[in-house]
Order: sequence, then structure tokens, then C-alpha cells
Amino acid sequence: MELIKQIKQAEAQAQELIERAKADAAQAADESRKKRAAAQAEADAERRKAIAAAVAKAREEGQREADALKAEADERRQALRRETEARMDAAADKVVNYLRG
Repeated sequence: MELIKQIKQAEAQAQELIERAKADAAQAADESRKKRAAAQAEADAERRKAIAAAVAKAREEGQREADALKAEADERRQALRRETEARMDAAADKVVNYLRG
């Protein structure tokens, strides 16, 4: 009788250990999921931050390039205007001289 009692007690203890191990495994899995989710959220935040920084840098570089191109276009326009004015003055002088002559 005592042996049966000890066996049942051992079975109860084994069942309790199994239940505790299941609970510990479930808790460990839950903690692991939470850590993965937190790591994923942090990685997503870093990715968004890197994208925002890249966009800002590209915008700055684009604006600088646009400003440089605009300045170059203004310089070329002024040079062309000076060149055409000089030619127009020379052509006007030729016409006036021809008409006088």
C-alpha cells in the first residue's frame, strides 16, 4: 500500500514538474516573442530614421545642384546678352554707315 501511495505521489510530482516546465516554456516563448517584436520595432525605427536622413540629404544636394545650375544659367544668359548686344551695336553701326555712305 505504501508503495502505491509513493508511486501516486511520484506521478503527481512528475505531473506538477511537467506543468511547471510547460508554463516556463510558454513564458520563455512569450518573452522571446516580445524581445523579437521589440527588436523589430527598433530596427523599423532605425530604418525610418535612415530613410528620413537620406531623403533630407538628397533634398539638400538637389537644392544645391539646382541653385548651381540656376547660377550657371544666369551667367550664360548674361554672357549671351553681352555678346548679342555687342553684335547688335556693330550691325547697327554698319547699317548707319551704309545709309550715310
